[in-house]
Amino acid sequence: MSEPIKLVVLGGGPGGYPAAFLAADHGMDVTLINADENPGGVCLYKGCIPSKALLHIAKLIEEAEEAKEWGVEFKPPKINLKKLMGFKDKVIRNLTGGLGQLSKMRNVNYIQGYGRFVNKNTIEVEKADGSSETVNFDKCIIATGSHPTKIPVFDIGSDNVLDSTTALEITKVPKRFMVLGGGYIGLEMGCVYSALGSDVTIVEMLPRILAGADKDLAQQLQKRLKGKFKEILTKTKVTKMVQQKNGIAVTMETKDGETKKIFDQVLVSIGRRPNTTGFGLENTSVQVDEKGFIVSDDQRRTADPNIFVIGDVAGEPMLAHKATAEGKVAIDAIMGKRTIFEPAAIPCVVFTDPEVAWAGLTEEEAKEKGIAVNVSKFPWAASGRAQTLDRKDGLTKLIVHPETEQILGVGICGPGAGELIAEGALAIEMGANVEDLSLTIHPHPTLSETVMESAEAYYGHSPHFYQKK
Repeated sequence: MSEPIKLVVLGGGPGGYPAAFLAADHGMDVTLINADENPGGVCLYKGCIPSKALLHIAKLIEEAEEAKEWGVEFKPPKINLKKLMGFKDKVIRNLTGGLGQLSKMRNVNYIQGYGRFVNKNTIEVEKADGSSETVNFDKCIIATGSHPTKIPVFDIGSDNVLDSTTALEITKVPKRFMVLGGGYIGLEMGCVYSALGSDVTIVEMLPRILAGADKDLAQQLQKRLKGKFKEILTKTKVTKMVQQKNGIAVTMETKDGETKKIFDQVLVSIGRRPNTTGFGLENTSVQVDEKGFIVSDDQRRTADPNIFVIGDVAGEPMLAHKATAEGKVAIDAIMGKRTIFEPAAIPCVVFTDPEVAWAGLTEEEAKEKGIAVNVSKFPWAASGRAQTLDRKDGLTKLIVHPETEQILGVGICGPGAGELIAEGALAIEMGANVEDLSLTIHPHPTLSETVMESAEAYYGHSPHFYQKK
């Protein structure tokens, strides 16, 4: 028998650790290099998971307030920030600690430290204990992730200017809180701070928030957020920030001129950049494009045939589940299997309240690319389950091929949209058409019925919503 493949995975996030575990399951000799004590990466330590723990708490606070309209009143909540942060940290410890155990159970050689390519077959690791170790490999997967975008003009040396990481370490609840950027991270954190008692102002340079989603879905979200947030300022550019005794003075430009507002804290959330520097890529044949992403083929193989790349550093969209899927393809390719990374749909979810989720082709993408589509919508005001939740502010839509009636895209706005979108992603991947969805019996009364009814509405046959065919 030949010697097992020696694989090194550089980075232990949601792309790196699943790839390392899968490789170990297939009998490879795996070394996983990661900066933290256990696998998890930014997603588990500083991103997806801690933010969702806080969003869960925010939703509970808001539902307790909304219950007044249903005849149930609670006393105003007492916020114990130390305990609240403790809950978030406990979630992180449980998940990352569990991954540490799974790493040992799979006999993965886990090295805590920072790896740097010496050449195309060797990595030097600066370990957490100060020592160093040289690791030779047959194959390598780069999964180094990304970091928050920093703009020099906003780097004013103030602890009150936060990024997506420091915003999760809440030591006080600011009264006046500004979020620079109307994307999913900024909006999610805006929801958290608003529920805890902050007056939240969103500032977005583009004409509307959540530019990646279809306008009608984003509008559903904005209607509700206008009732939660103090202001949502679009077509507004921040030009200057200055720390003063009474807060951070923020200078903004609009078509009507220049204005200045004072905030206690500002979250700068204007995107992320791939981590492609500082670990010796120049000592390999790996190439980086003009946007900073590592260039790879459809099997995630770089210009160096023994080195693969997955996750944020491999290109948009920067999503944890996309990284995991790419890792599976990379491992299959290393094993010599016929494989390709060519998903028909990568679902996107914004965990605001309401949630916004979409998969496949959006209506606006279709217009931009000149693709003819039909669109069917089902408003949640016609959903019995949505009515029982007192959440009529939802919408489910289908993007349909006009001739074959194949489902090309699905968009959902409403509570639980992130859970519901998986059905849409499956329908797109399996090549389902509108009739397939309309004939699939959905349980009643549920929000998932809105997917079926949007299909029935396409034919003008929805029993709860009349739409002329």
